[in-house]
Amino acid sequence: MNLSIRKVQSGAVLFNVLLFSFSLTLVFTLVANLLPQVEGEAPVEVEIDLSAMTMDGFVSLGESIFSGKGTCTLCHNNMGRAPDILQLNMVATSTERMADERYKGAAASVEDYMRESMLDPSLYVVKGFGQKGSNDTVSPMPTANKAPILLTDVEMDAVIAFMQAKDGNDVTVALPEGLPEKSAEEQAGASAVAAVQGPAETAEEALGKFTCTACHAVAGSESMVGPELNAVGNRLDKDKIRESILNPEAVIAEGFDAGMMPADFAKKMTISELDMVTEYLLNQKGGQ
Repeated sequence: MNLSIRKVQSGAVLFNVLLFSFSLTLVFTLVANLLPQVEGEAPVEVEIDLSAMTMDGFVSLGESIFSGKGTCTLCHNNMGRAPDILQLNMVATSTERMADERYKGAAASVEDYMRESMLDPSLYVVKGFGQKGSNDTVSPMPTANKAPILLTDVEMDAVIAFMQAKDGNDVTVALPEGLPEKSAEEQAGASAVAAVQGPAETAEEALGKFTCTACHAVAGSESMVGPELNAVGNRLDKDKIRESILNPEAVIAEGFDAGMMPADFAKKMTISELDMVTEYLLNQKGGQ
């Protein structure tokens, strides 16, 4: 009788152990699925046969650059952080801006103005969209042909063609005749992009991969579209920095609006990328 009771007790203990182990496995699986671990999508440099390019294809290329590599839609959208280019007739708008007494450029045509606005955005700053404290004299927009965006002349021409064509205006940009040689800076940028097709190996690579430097002053960037991060380690602890990446709407920095930062980094970043970026930002003390 006692032997039977001991066997029953032993069986119950074994069952409880197995049940606990199974439950623990389920918990770990759930937690792992909640954490960001999906490989992010880095910009892919596509080789294009320009000799066979039609104007329709060139316009389509400009549209893809506008929403992709150029990161234009991060700011130029309906959220109010920059003029919504997709809703504006940019040919008519460019003509009006060139006639504005606040315009400091030397463009002789709409095409010239559009190119000028990418190369030197501060030559004309739309009222209400200037860098904070500049009285609308300094644009927060990064220069398109410099890091972190690094558009080539052909790519900028394609964006201009798209902006002209999208509202039914004539395209004045000439089709490219061939691929120009890339500058040393463009080659370095292309190498950096190629290096992070998979998970980034350093925090700097991750910042570039997820275009953080297009909006934030950090890692050599001077962009002020979003809060500066060169001294963020003085303001936020590790948990707050991590939260601001995974849930940017949790706390909105003073002077900035909700909806400015992409909310899908939890899906795009691997755990290691998130940890590297968090640790890197935690150590940004502004030279103090």
